[in-house]
Amino acid sequence: MIDILFPKLHKEGYRFLAIAAVVTFILLLISNFFGIISFIITIWVYYFFRDPERFPINDKNYLLSPADGVVSQITEVNGPIELGLENKKFTRVSIFMNVFDCHVNRIPSSGKIDKIFYKSGKYINASFDKASDENERNYIKMTNSNGDELILVQIAGLIARRIVCEIKENDETKQGNKFGMIRFGSRVDLYFNNYQLMVKINQKTIAGETIIARKK
Repeated sequence: MIDILFPKLHKEGYRFLAIAAVVTFILLLISNFFGIISFIITIWVYYFFRDPERFPINDKNYLLSPADGVVSQITEVNGPIELGLENKKFTRVSIFMNVFDCHVNRIPSSGKIDKIFYKSGKYINASFDKASDENERNYIKMTNSNGDELILVQIAGLIARRIVCEIKENDETKQGNKFGMIRFGSRVDLYFNNYQLMVKINQKTIAGETIIARKK
């Protein structure tokens, strides 16, 4: 119960929580009404940056969700041109995170990080399909323990202004490990092939736990 009411805070959240707390204190000295509003916002900031424990299946034959949110798109596409994969077909599952979802991103399958490429861009609504090509985004290409190529794309949204990536090229990482977060509303795309899809549009997902696909 304590973990539910007072979840662990992601390291990115301490600064924002401190700022919100100071603003709340100042406003309470000026106005009870605005102080209470600021206090509610401070609580929201705390829960936005929550970093709860997750329990991955630890099975190389399954791909887990990289984000909390809702499956907003499932489509067959060419790979990102930024990674030189424009001539290769993938299934792309897009997961939209609203401002109330946990924003810590997690690795879908154990493996090695091959390439990371950041690209600046716009801040249109992350639920739109064109966000994959126009918004600020961070590409992560990895090879999992089955030898399959996976691509993760962190995409900034309408409100988000900062993509945080906590891994680097050549890192070995495990299924369910944290690899970053996106602040204040965003989306994560997962590209894969040779796996059978196991989610549907509008399905709720939990990072590091919900099964997205199974090895064919």
